[in-house]
Amino acid sequence: MLTNLATRDVETLIHPYTQLAAFRETGPLVLERGQGVWVYDTEGKPYLEGMAGLWCTSLGYSNAELVEAAREQMMRLPFTHLFSGRSHDPAIELAERLKEIAPVPVSKIFFTSSGSEANDTQVKLVWYMNNALGRPQKKKIIARLRGYHGVTVASASLTGLPANHADFDLPIQNILHTSCPHHYRFGEAGESETDYSARLAAELEEMILREGPDTVAAFIAEPVMGAGGAIIPPENYFPAIQAVLDKYDVLLIADEVICGFGRLGTRFGSQRLGMRPDTISVAKAITSAYLPLGAVMIPEGMYQAMLEGSRKIGTFGHGFTYSGHPASCAVAIKTLEIYERDRIVEGVAAKAPRFEARFAGLRDHPLVGEARGLGLIGGLEIVADKATKRQFDPKLGIAAKVVSFAQAEGLIVRSLYGDRIAVCPPLIITEAEIDELFDRLTRALDRAEAWVAGESLRAA
Repeated sequence: MLTNLATRDVETLIHPYTQLAAFRETGPLVLERGQGVWVYDTEGKPYLEGMAGLWCTSLGYSNAELVEAAREQMMRLPFTHLFSGRSHDPAIELAERLKEIAPVPVSKIFFTSSGSEANDTQVKLVWYMNNALGRPQKKKIIARLRGYHGVTVASASLTGLPANHADFDLPIQNILHTSCPHHYRFGEAGESETDYSARLAAELEEMILREGPDTVAAFIAEPVMGAGGAIIPPENYFPAIQAVLDKYDVLLIADEVICGFGRLGTRFGSQRLGMRPDTISVAKAITSAYLPLGAVMIPEGMYQAMLEGSRKIGTFGHGFTYSGHPASCAVAIKTLEIYERDRIVEGVAAKAPRFEARFAGLRDHPLVGEARGLGLIGGLEIVADKATKRQFDPKLGIAAKVVSFAQAEGLIVRSLYGDRIAVCPPLIITEAEIDELFDRLTRALDRAEAWVAGESLRAA
């Protein structure tokens, strides 16, 4: 039964990634406040926020320092922009700090309001650069099936998920997709992770040669796939891919929107997984999600090409009203300060073995095929038959049912494409809270297993 607040929601809002017709009956979970790794609904019920919001509230909820940083900047200069040569201290200081901590040499920072805008900008900058370099045919960008890079027209085209393309007339021209690096689901019988990585690298090389190396400009990848299933790449995957990219002068764009700023126990996911990106997208944890902000880390060669294009055209015709919003930048500066002062990244590395071990323990559950974590992110896959990896009929929505049971247990996790469930808690989570998270998730799985058995769904 919908409450007055829930009814008002249903009649006024469009919710992203929601089955809108069914939602009219179920209504929303309305959250009222948060503290640490916990959020509370309008009835006062606590939930352990096992997804850090949307992979983003790294420092948890109600951090007084971040709130104060926003308040101080709003009182001093609530808004100005970076168009036509204007600037302000927070944007300059944050850009300097990002250049200092980047995992590869970076020349300049371009600010956006989101990861989608950052990846959309990546597409435009790659095209702009190659026009400036006199390579107008070198425009194709290769993404991966089940990769997630956003929802603007260009970034949704990069995203390799069916629901992001269907009826939106996507992907656009010059966007290609290669195989998803998920060994559990797509590896061949007896194929090691290393051999699987070599096969995927060979497939990528075949694609580049088929399209023509002089037409392929870039390859974009998340260190760990997020919305595509919280999928951790197989052993030696990125080194094998990197060798192919180097061979054909193809840029590597690292989408660090989820993994950046400590999620894997290193400052950037690229550092954990052996990536050597040419350019990097960040967002989410850059402000612990307290205010919207994203950024593109631009290498010197790309910047020089941008200078040339600007000279030719008379301006650099790209930007957003809120690029480098002063309040967002001020919060980001404080966020980076807290990461360093409180040794947040080192803390993730210390807690990761506990998180990864509890994830691995879920593999024994009757409903779970794969369960794998890395740092403080992981995914599990629901299966009908563990031996054959046979999945349930997708229409049954078993993973979504587990998530519903988890919510009843006071835990927020997320169901994803392929009957997968993601876990991605705030980086400040304690080991005791990690145990509480997995205890609640296990109870949710048990409830789902009892429901599956009661409904005789395994044979469906």
